[in-house]
Amino acid sequence: MYTREQASQLRQQFWTTFGQYLSPQLSAEGWKVNWLNYKTGVKDVYFRMNADNKRGYIAIELTHPDTELQQLVFEQFEEHKTMLHETLGEEWEWVLHAPDNTGRVVSRIYKEIAPINVFDKEDWPALISFLKPRIIALDAFWSDARYGFEE
Repeated sequence: MYTREQASQLRQQFWTTFGQYLSPQLSAEGWKVNWLNYKTGVKDVYFRMNADNKRGYIAIELTHPDTELQQLVFEQFEEHKTMLHETLGEEWEWVLHAPDNTGRVVSRIYKEIAPINVFDKEDWPALISFLKPRIIALDAFWSDARYGFEE
């Protein structure tokens, strides 16, 4: 078991390593990107990556506080579902209106890997191999699809 500080340091080490691993990768449009804090350019639409002692995941997260507007954006993504899955090369899970870890209602389109432990450095290559191609594919999808989502 790790202390809170040790766990925080290991998590930070992983994300720093992952960020360094991805830093030479340019976006689909040829730009330098902060992959860990990917900017979609659309309010309340985020690309999130996370990992803990049980699983890792990558997600498109819709966080608009108005659940009706959140559902409209979710439905816009559903209209792009075929293109998204073709770009990703796999199907993802789709969840409308579920509580996040803070109790806020969000919608997610996500893929996870389990079991995996971010605190075990031996799991890092598998976690990086899981996240890297998916965030790059999300970027490729978004470079084509984002114009339909801009307000």
